[in-house]
Amino acid sequence: MLRIWGRLSSVNVQKVVWCAHELSLDHERIDVGGAFGGVDTPEFKAMNPNGMIPVIEDGLDDAGDTRFVLWESNAIVRYLSARYGPGNLYPLELHERADADRWMDWQTTSYSPSMVDAFLQLVRTPEDQRDAARIERSRQAAERSTAILEAVLAKQPYVAGRRFTMADIVCGCATHRWLGLPMDRPARPNLERWMAELRDRRAAREVLALPVV
Repeated sequence: MLRIWGRLSSVNVQKVVWCAHELSLDHERIDVGGAFGGVDTPEFKAMNPNGMIPVIEDGLDDAGDTRFVLWESNAIVRYLSARYGPGNLYPLELHERADADRWMDWQTTSYSPSMVDAFLQLVRTPEDQRDAARIERSRQAAERSTAILEAVLAKQPYVAGRRFTMADIVCGCATHRWLGLPMDRPARPNLERWMAELRDRRAAREVLALPVV
């Protein structure tokens, strides 16, 4: 069995939960992090010395013994996809897999960082304390990223090509967060078409119906 540590409001936990649903994995999720706390305990730090979520324990037997522990959300998505969805979420053809990997790295190094300030200011900061200049800089950076997605989705149905892969999970979670922020945006018809298809996936419904908090 798979155990997922992390609160579902975390965008990084959402990636892992969505992936587990796509793969029809029997799993248990435990709320830790944020208001739930629990990430600074010795027991949790033994699993992830960074004290961050998500963390998975995979291969739990009936006695609760753990075979494998892993942290870092995109690494977890890659691992689960490779172990339980080879040729499905995890492309076996080298070039297709490299393309999916490329977009997953882009999500974590460029796309999500571009929207951090807008998220923190608009969701986590009281209105009278918000920094409009920080919000605008973040908005512009994130729009440059969404323009990149818009362009690739104009040429193909999914981020890494003709079919749904692990790259759509991580980029889809990031896009859900961006679109959930209260601000005006230019029309992105291909991005919106892609997100509508993702929301229709049974495995995504728990995650992509959540408000951004």
